[in-house]
Amino acid sequence: MSNELLEKVMQTTDVGAGGGGLLAKEQADRFIDYMWDATVIAQDARTVRMRADTLDIDKVGVGTKLLQVAVQATDTGINSSATFTKISITTVKFRLDWELSTESLEDNIEGAALEDHIARLMATQAGNDIEDLIINGDTTLSSDNLYKGFNGFHKLALTGGRVTDAGGATITKGIFNSAIKSMPRLYKQRRNQLRFYSGSNLIQDYMYTMTQAGGGFSPDEIVSGIIRGGGAVGGNAGQAYPFAFGIPIVEVPYFNETLAGTYSAATGNHGYLELTFPNNRVVGVKREIVVYREFKPKKDTIEYTMYTRIGVNVENLDSYVVVKNVKVAS
Repeated sequence: MSNELLEKVMQTTDVGAGGGGLLAKEQADRFIDYMWDATVIAQDARTVRMRADTLDIDKVGVGTKLLQVAVQATDTGINSSATFTKISITTVKFRLDWELSTESLEDNIEGAALEDHIARLMATQAGNDIEDLIINGDTTLSSDNLYKGFNGFHKLALTGGRVTDAGGATITKGIFNSAIKSMPRLYKQRRNQLRFYSGSNLIQDYMYTMTQAGGGFSPDEIVSGIIRGGGAVGGNAGQAYPFAFGIPIVEVPYFNETLAGTYSAATGNHGYLELTFPNNRVVGVKREIVVYREFKPKKDTIEYTMYTRIGVNVENLDSYVVVKNVKVAS
């Protein structure tokens, strides 16, 4: 994010004034990009910059077998056609507030630069909160108001995707095997584009198991992975960890790994594994991000308020596999 953008974002505006605080198209794009900087799923998914609160995305499907045996000089009377459907993304309005006292701006070592520094931190935190929401959003939850905004990708996949139950098993190659077998063969033709996604602890459990005697990794495999750059381990969150049957595994720290099991006599914490195409997840962000800056004389503080609208949907739930009830090792 450039200093010019921060200056535009942080400039004093009058709430309710004509267009006051409204970012220009290019500025909003850069602000969105900055919010996504520390995220995994939000960057990995297909982001749609929306101008309206609701957007319909067209889908074209051709079904399964269309090719026919041609009979010479005969009209078989069968015409193939594409199927046109839509998925809808409806955005929900969210707000982020923060304030700075005059003393904090005067007394800190950064001086006036603290204002820009805090703005950057708040933009990053907004991105992290959005990442949490688009994954874990659930309108039926009563404990967290943020999650009530809309159903996130995990809830959408559990409701309409292909769900496999691990039944409390810890993560092994068998878990990945069951996920792949649940994926229809139509999508396995693009196997090199598929990705596994899981939480940090489950990936750590898998790495630990695989590196034990008889776990599945051999020293030769580790060395060869380093040489070809495949990487048996990754660095930052979101990088590929080990490959499971040729498909990279991506770490997503915001995947919930403290879930209670939904099978009989379940104990301990559970997480889940997902298998899909990265662009199967669609995040809608309304382009007009609004940031207000207002000085409050009676409090001697500067108040900041940011508004944005976010929505999500899955383009094709038929190619979205979830393995639930995967137990996290104690």
